[in-house]
Amino acid sequence: MDSGKIAESFHQGHCIDAYKLFGAHFSYEGNEGVRFTVYAPHAHNVFVIGGFSQWTEHPIRMERTGLEGIWSVFVKGVKEWDSYKYRMEDWNGAFFDKADPYAFYAETRPETASKVYDLGDIHWHDEAWMDARRVQYDAPMNIYEVYAGGWKRNGEYPYTYGMMEENLIPYVKKNGYTHIEMMPLTEYPFDGSWGYQASGYYALTSRYGNPAEFASFVDACHRNGIGLIMDMVPVHFVKDAFGLCCFDGQPLYEYAKESDAQSQWGTLNFNLWKDEVRSFLISSAAFWCDVYHIDGIRIDAVSNLIYWEGNRDRGTNDGALDFVKRLNDCIHQSFPGVITIAEDSSDYPRVTGSLAHGGLGFDYKWDLGWMNDTLKYYAEDPLYRSYDHHKLTFSMAYFYSERFLLPLSHDENVHGKKTIIDRMWGTYDEKFSQVRNLYAYMYAHPGKKLNFMGNEIASFREFDEKRELDWFLLKYPRHQAFVRYMQDLNALYLTHSCLYASDYEAAGFHWINADNAAQSIYSFYRQGTDERIICIMNCLAKSYESYDIEVPQKGIYTEILNTEDERYDGCGMVNAEPMHAWVNGKRKYAVTLKIAPFAAIWLRVSKEH
Repeated sequence: MDSGKIAESFHQGHCIDAYKLFGAHFSYEGNEGVRFTVYAPHAHNVFVIGGFSQWTEHPIRMERTGLEGIWSVFVKGVKEWDSYKYRMEDWNGAFFDKADPYAFYAETRPETASKVYDLGDIHWHDEAWMDARRVQYDAPMNIYEVYAGGWKRNGEYPYTYGMMEENLIPYVKKNGYTHIEMMPLTEYPFDGSWGYQASGYYALTSRYGNPAEFASFVDACHRNGIGLIMDMVPVHFVKDAFGLCCFDGQPLYEYAKESDAQSQWGTLNFNLWKDEVRSFLISSAAFWCDVYHIDGIRIDAVSNLIYWEGNRDRGTNDGALDFVKRLNDCIHQSFPGVITIAEDSSDYPRVTGSLAHGGLGFDYKWDLGWMNDTLKYYAEDPLYRSYDHHKLTFSMAYFYSERFLLPLSHDENVHGKKTIIDRMWGTYDEKFSQVRNLYAYMYAHPGKKLNFMGNEIASFREFDEKRELDWFLLKYPRHQAFVRYMQDLNALYLTHSCLYASDYEAAGFHWINADNAAQSIYSFYRQGTDERIICIMNCLAKSYESYDIEVPQKGIYTEILNTEDERYDGCGMVNAEPMHAWVNGKRKYAVTLKIAPFAAIWLRVSKEH
């Protein structure tokens, strides 16, 4: 390791491997021990304390290295799992203790010390996956979003990484998902923040196990053909005294100006104009890709990176934008095949545009406009849906401006918003009919997909980090049928390339009738090289025994999905026989079919050549 070279790039703001210099690393300098290195430019003195120093009885003084604010010391006899902190002395003679910003592991909350951990104990068997991994916009991506502490629990305790390896991976495969997205696993003190108020950006949370166990989970994902995406929060961090706040006696990671430092979440905003902070966060993202083989990083609250406090009226935060561009460039250059995803509610242009053409360089952006419009529409009394008909068509007016991903995430299942199924208008029966309709629309719509855990079992209870999902629902036939529906829908998505291969090409999607507000019936089709799939959605509680739908070509049309199939606990009004297209009066092709109340139907036809 060339510490001088790492330190130079660290101070320049584009370092991807700062974790190789900073933190606690096993070393052989005469005798086995650990070298501790920390960045604390404002400190008068820095000490290492821990069990090996009887904590504060014999603090071990660190030495300035000459690398501009970097302190280091080698301590003999330190063992793996030993706890430690840095004791800072400011220029006024005050002492205070801090966890290591670059620690690889930490004590379980409410304890706050860092722990020495040897990452050399991690072993991999995923070479085939890593060699084949590519950013493929024409490939299927069907993401299952998970809060590790709330998927399943073992009595009062959440599943460990080992239990997730044994249970979550087979579940994800069985249900037809291509990726797991984990809500933040960087260490954090408060369970109620779900990990979005982090204290350790290199420390895997100890709530569910140790680094080797987590690596084994990732390795098993890859060997089972499943990618792993992890949430990262580079906007803000916790104020807790043991953490990054005034780390060396002065603002180091946060803005010096109080009004800029304070975030809307009661946390502190990172000063993303400072090169050392940029290196800290870029290296954190690279660390998870390098050490843990993560396949994607989802960046939280990107609008708060684009604009000061997420407020357009305050203007763009150019320092943060520069950081975002550096982050995406470093990840894509150093880890080909790793995707970056922006959770962005703004209409800032070219979020997924290339850096060479003035974009921010993300691979995907969450389509939160689609999510909001869609859920508002399905919550509305059908009596008034004709007035808001274009809530379901508007997304296609802007869709090709970015590479959008369609999310129905944890944010849509909390804080009194109700769960996805409970947002549907109507009675218990009507909610199920309409949520099946919604998902048929979502999966036929262009864009990659994301669903939060519990969506697939039609959970009526909002997400609660202290409880597991309501798995008891699967004792009821209605929920069993819905699980069956989601499994079939996912299987259709994965086996029909026209539903994903041309997501970001205008030729892959065509409206048949986007304007039938009077009947609240929508029709469009997706097309690929060899087939077309036509999607028809009836968003009213009215049935049709004989309904003519224009289709794009002659041929035989087969119903491959009907949300009202009895298999899904629907009313059973389906189109069991193939349908032959006929020429209507406009010299165009049409088919005649039955449409049940609130039904969504997919028809398949082989494409003419």
